Amino acid sequence: MAEAVRKPRVVRGWPRSSPRPFGARLLWVLPPVALLALFFLYPLALVVQQSFRPDSGGTSLQPYADVFASEAFRHALWTTVWLALASTGGCLVLGFLLALVIAFVPLPGAKGVARFIDVYLSFPSFLITLALLFIYGTTGIIGSFQFLTTPWGVLLAEVTYFTPFVMRPLLAAFSQLDTAQLEAASSLGARAPRIVRQVILPEALPALAAGGSLVLVLCLNEFGIVLFTGAKGVTTLPMLVYSKAILESDYPGACVVAVVNVLISVGLYGLYRVVSRRAGA
Repeated sequence: MAEAVRKPRVVRGWPRSSPRPFGARLLWVLPPVALLALFFLYPLALVVQQSFRPDSGGTSLQPYADVFASEAFRHALWTTVWLALASTGGCLVLGFLLALVIAFVPLPGAKGVARFIDVYLSFPSFLITLALLFIYGTTGIIGSFQFLTTPWGVLLAEVTYFTPFVMRPLLAAFSQLDTAQLEAASSLGARAPRIVRQVILPEALPALAAGGSLVLVLCLNEFGIVLFTGAKGVTTLPMLVYSKAILESDYPGACVVAVVNVLISVGLYGLYRVVSRRAGA
């Protein structure tokens, strides 16, 4: 009796979706690109174009020469840089300490505080500044001190407002941290400072870099806090754009300062991307 020849069983899987043609993919890409060009790239191109057109007419580099030669621009640039760096450093230190307490210290209401941080991120910056005015303003609790009208008052307001922007990615990173590592380090006799330095901090570095870079860019472009504090001696690049455009009607000069501010922000973002890729983040 001849053996029955078994036919190989054909296993049918899910049919592979055929790639969409290039025309169909282009139709999906065109609407967002068109909206981006209309509402962002076109106004930005107008600002750049206006920066090369002095009031005398024509196209010239004279607006850039006038702005770069002015003492007000150099003072505003220095003020913007040191305020942004100092605020970012303060936010990193304070945000890291507060995130440690919320994530690892068994305190009642820690989850509620973490949820409040999500709501806090939606607050406008001037609202926090107005709240600080009730304490440090001319009619506040410590009114005679007039702290908010100084550069240190602006620094305090920026650290107060931007610290949750560092805490939010840190809390997300701490929630993914394996607690077995902490228990093992504790069982081996490591104290809290060493555990933080050797176990928690290496895991938190990518979140610190992301939050710090975001805060740095936001501080470079912050306008509402400086305006609402009423610090007359504190002039940043955004404030200089406002004064040149609104108070002096120097639109080419305002556009020059705006272009410089944009270039600094984009340059810092590009530097962050390069460093994060080389670091493997």
